[in-house]
Amino acid sequence: MPLSRYLPAMRRHLPVLLHWTVLLVLSALLAALLEWFGLPAALLLGPMLAGAVLGVNGTALRVPRLPYWGAQGIIGCMIAAAVHAEFLGLFLERWPLFLAVVAATVAASSTLGWLMSRSRILPGTTAVWGSSPGAASAMMLMSEAYGADARLVAFMQYLRVVFVAAAASLVARFWVDASGATLPAIVWFPPVDPASLLLTLVIAFGGVALGRLARFPAGAFLLPMVLAALLNGFGLVELVLPEWLLAISYAVLGWSIGLGFTRQILRHAARALPQIVASILALMAFSAALAALLAWQFGIDPLTAYLSTSPGGMDSVAIIAASSDVDLAFVMALQTVRFLVVLLLGPFLARFIADQLQRSHRSA
Repeated sequence: MPLSRYLPAMRRHLPVLLHWTVLLVLSALLAALLEWFGLPAALLLGPMLAGAVLGVNGTALRVPRLPYWGAQGIIGCMIAAAVHAEFLGLFLERWPLFLAVVAATVAASSTLGWLMSRSRILPGTTAVWGSSPGAASAMMLMSEAYGADARLVAFMQYLRVVFVAAAASLVARFWVDASGATLPAIVWFPPVDPASLLLTLVIAFGGVALGRLARFPAGAFLLPMVLAALLNGFGLVELVLPEWLLAISYAVLGWSIGLGFTRQILRHAARALPQIVASILALMAFSAALAALLAWQFGIDPLTAYLSTSPGGMDSVAIIAASSDVDLAFVMALQTVRFLVVLLLGPFLARFIADQLQRSHRSA
């Protein structure tokens, strides 16, 4: 058959293949650069930035639905694996203090989100999701299911992660020498138990299927997370998530968000940048005041209190705490409790604030 018969199809597919190649290479380069700088969530941020570069320049690439839902299931299992049983004893011992600190932080972040939404700085409940103190990946996934703009939510969440990680590093260096706080080396292909890996995938993808069939908001993320957390918490399964699998899931999620960026969205984010930065600094100042209160009233070490109340960037806070003379169990227990409360209350708070905003706009 003559080659000319296939040339039209080749011309149609070549730009798509070229765009995917550029996306893959740029994602790898940016992720490696961010990892080199020690930035948290580099494996997600690199692909997201690469997708945004192509999206702003008019690419037609989009992540197919099935890989996107699968990535949500894997990330849900990853979050479930972070819920450690040993934190339960510490929580039961000091639960009034933990819940009071978490409630105050969530109230402050929700108020900031409400003020930004009321001022129409960002559309709908986007500011509420973007202001949530922690669980950045989860907030992005759930915000989209509840009608917010996941691209702007991601922008707010990860800008705060950068601010919080930088501030925590500086504060730790002020109290102790934390210069040795480095990210552990990534083992891309660790030895794994094939049966445990297969069971983890069954939980992830089975939860995704149930979530989609139930038509539950953000079900492709929430159902695998809840199912995995229950099984893991009771010691019934060992969740196995090798780094290569997480990297693929991060990349798929990052691309799905980044490719949705347009010049119009970027202009909107740039216009709202001063207010977004102001809200981040206000939440960090409130958290620092809470830390001072914990140190003053309860005799908690100031650095332990500060790292415990830092609003987000749990992985970077864990690294800094591990290399400092602090109560690591207290820091991670309080961070984990806030993480779970934000996951549970996020949708309800967003819907409540959205209803209040609609009433105020109608009465105005």
